[in-house]
Amino acid sequence: MQSSRRLKVASLGSGSKGNATLVSNGEVTVMVDCGFTVKEVLKRLPRINLEPEQIDGILVTHEHQDHISGVGALSRKFSIPVWATRGSLLSGKCGNLPEYNVIEGFSPFSIGSLDITPLSVPHDAREPCQFLFTQDELRLAILTDLGCFTPRIVEQLTPCHGILLECNHDEEMLWNGPYPDRLKQRVAGRMGHMSNRQAIELLQQMDTDALQLVIATHLSEQNNCPKLVGDLLAETLDWPVEQIKIAEQDMGFGWHELVLESNRVFESV
Repeated sequence: MQSSRRLKVASLGSGSKGNATLVSNGEVTVMVDCGFTVKEVLKRLPRINLEPEQIDGILVTHEHQDHISGVGALSRKFSIPVWATRGSLLSGKCGNLPEYNVIEGFSPFSIGSLDITPLSVPHDAREPCQFLFTQDELRLAILTDLGCFTPRIVEQLTPCHGILLECNHDEEMLWNGPYPDRLKQRVAGRMGHMSNRQAIELLQQMDTDALQLVIATHLSEQNNCPKLVGDLLAETLDWPVEQIKIAEQDMGFGWHELVLESNRVFESV
């Protein structure tokens, strides 16, 4: 009998205080970003039944502290190779790395049996990217930390079975909130962070026929509300609201698995 083709994803936390996402195809496990200290990573990994020695690589989206601050230390302590664009590496925020690989020209690459396509995104960093993971026909996208989406991004996301989608802020809450004006302008700008409205517009432009899993990520604690996000995404997709998942800053989320042959998603225990 042919084995199931699957991808699974989990998070140690998502938000302005730190980000780290795990993706696995059962043979290869990678961490996307590490914005936590090694101590905090080791505290959180047991929640998803993972040991640091099981991580085959760290992928860097960009050099902002909430995504890169723990990359170098974790890489050095456990000899984990790092993949990043030249711009992210030139920031110097990883320090000396035992092994690193430069993502050139946003060209696809593989780590073992896991195929990865870097996505060029508009964000106020040196050479930011996000990632699309492919296992056979299964496709899982991580799309956070971008100020807006482009036609090329929409094209690359079609089809997609699972997406981690930035829903950073509600525009009204942002403009009426406590941030100084300069920060509000930065967050709302084309190189800042995607709003709930923009996330909805992206889903409306995508072909969502194959979509099984949507996880809202990088929610602002000051300028957004998980219930609001869940309701908006569920209405857009015509899904039950409980089918929409939210990545939390403190707890992240447990493993969610995409299985192509059964066309279903479930959370592992």
